[in-house]
Amino acid sequence: MLAPGRAGTRAEATTDDRAFLQAMLDAEAALTRALAGLGLVPLRAAGEVTRAADAAGYDPRSLALRGREGGNPVIPLVAELTAAVPPEAAPHVHRGATSQDILDTAAMLVAARTLGVVLADLGRAERSLARLAAAHRDTVMPGRTLTQHAVPTTFGLKAAGWRSLVLDARDRLRAVRGSLPVQLGGAAGTLAAFEAYGADGPALTGAFARELGLAEPVLPWHTLRTPVADLAGALAFTAGALGKTAADVLVLARTEIAELSEGTGGPSSAMPHKSNPVRATLIAAAARRAPAQAATLYASMAAEDERPAGAWHAEWEPLRDLLRLVGGAAHDAAELCGGLRVHPEVMAAHLRLTHGLLVSERLAAMLAPRLGRARADALVTEAARRAVGEGRPLGEILAAEPELADLGDETLDPARSADPTHYTGAAGALTDRALERS
Repeated sequence: MLAPGRAGTRAEATTDDRAFLQAMLDAEAALTRALAGLGLVPLRAAGEVTRAADAAGYDPRSLALRGREGGNPVIPLVAELTAAVPPEAAPHVHRGATSQDILDTAAMLVAARTLGVVLADLGRAERSLARLAAAHRDTVMPGRTLTQHAVPTTFGLKAAGWRSLVLDARDRLRAVRGSLPVQLGGAAGTLAAFEAYGADGPALTGAFARELGLAEPVLPWHTLRTPVADLAGALAFTAGALGKTAADVLVLARTEIAELSEGTGGPSSAMPHKSNPVRATLIAAAARRAPAQAATLYASMAAEDERPAGAWHAEWEPLRDLLRLVGGAAHDAAELCGGLRVHPEVMAAHLRLTHGLLVSERLAAMLAPRLGRARADALVTEAARRAVGEGRPLGEILAAEPELADLGDETLDPARSADPTHYTGAAGALTDRALERS
């Protein structure tokens, strides 16, 4: 109820208690199948464990409550799974593994499945942004720096920049998703119990990874938390990348700016006239929360011994929260970008708002070779002050300057040069170049 950013999204479904429960059961079943594939467990037993590994037959709430006793839900789950299979298969459940093997592997499975959802939504957002950038390649608008009008830019370039960040996020998430590993080490990361049962530990790890479609780690990573840290970094980056788009939309959708608006705004409980930029708001909220969740995951890297007390346990909730935040933000970003409405006529009106001050840089650069840089800057600065005070166009004031008339340069036309639509630099070419990236 207090998480509208993820409520009802596919990422919520892939990270809920039942999803984690199914992932733990998938890990248990895959381990038994891997042992069977090496001839260490009867194939029939592996089939029985796999058939019993259906989350529909287990109660997540009951497991959570009973998990308090041992500090994690795997312990009661193993007991239930063992009771759910025929007696001859029971000795082969969880053989040689430790709770962290199963829960870490389940977390990687949940992450891999959720990242698939996130990547699909990022793809939707990217395609919408590509269309916006191409359609508005030459739509001129005020550039803003430190909250003030700076020099003109184009909305196409802005949208291309948003898309570039989405693609950066996509690349990071793809790389992380492909490297998510299984966890298999036994009680202290030596694979000793598996070896005692006759398995070649590294070979079993490889078979386990293949069963689940995850990466095979070089070492057990019970206290070597690179996979979690890499995942945290990629997710936090994605939240921030989407947050940049949201921050811009929230500014440009303000009533007094109104250069953009969400396709379907949200209502207000008190003010009937309002159409709030809700999608951008929820993305911005996720971007603000994600770094704190990632910080907890980074802090948990300082894990003592071969299996830690507390550092591992501290990861579970922030990892799920981070997956949910980014999953919700990606979903909202796809909707936001797909329905975003651009108002070029408002952008054009804002270009005229400061009577040509947006191109003071251009005018100073144009006059510098003729007057010297210091004098050109001083002349344009004084003309800008007068433009503000008198409400007159900057180009008109400069055109009337006797000092410029004395130059006798017919090519010098301050009035035309003060047109902001003629000062967008390489914005069009930069937009084209950005759109070449697939």
